[in-house]
Amino acid sequence: MPCRGVRGATTVDHNDREQILRATRELLALMIRQNGIESQDVASAFFSTTVDLDTEFPAHAARQIGWCDVPLLCSNEIQVPGALEKCIRILVHWNTDTPQDEIKHIYHRGAERLRPDLCDVPPVDLAELEAWIDQQMKDHQ
Repeated sequence: MPCRGVRGATTVDHNDREQILRATRELLALMIRQNGIESQDVASAFFSTTVDLDTEFPAHAARQIGWCDVPLLCSNEIQVPGALEKCIRILVHWNTDTPQDEIKHIYHRGAERLRPDLCDVPPVDLAELEAWIDQQMKDHQ
């Protein structure tokens, strides 16, 4: 079975712990649900933030929704003049037979400008998504 990369990015308004966790949970939930990812099929996940976000590790959000056995790593993006600020990125290494061209990469809440060519994901009911996240967090406390 091949290992595929699933990418995603989002932004927050402020360097705030709760905003970082909420945005990361939302982004990861979208990536999981749009692709049908099961945590037992994830080899690892890499999280990065721009240097202006330093109040929480975004990988903590993955632990909150149950990715307790998945190897996770956080880092900072390189600082490039004019780059998108307050940005959180995720790269999931997923063991799947899904063809590369069928993987849905998620660019959300202002991060669409990073890869407009990959932003054809259908609209999502954010209230329903938040309910799913809340249930995952309850199940993994």
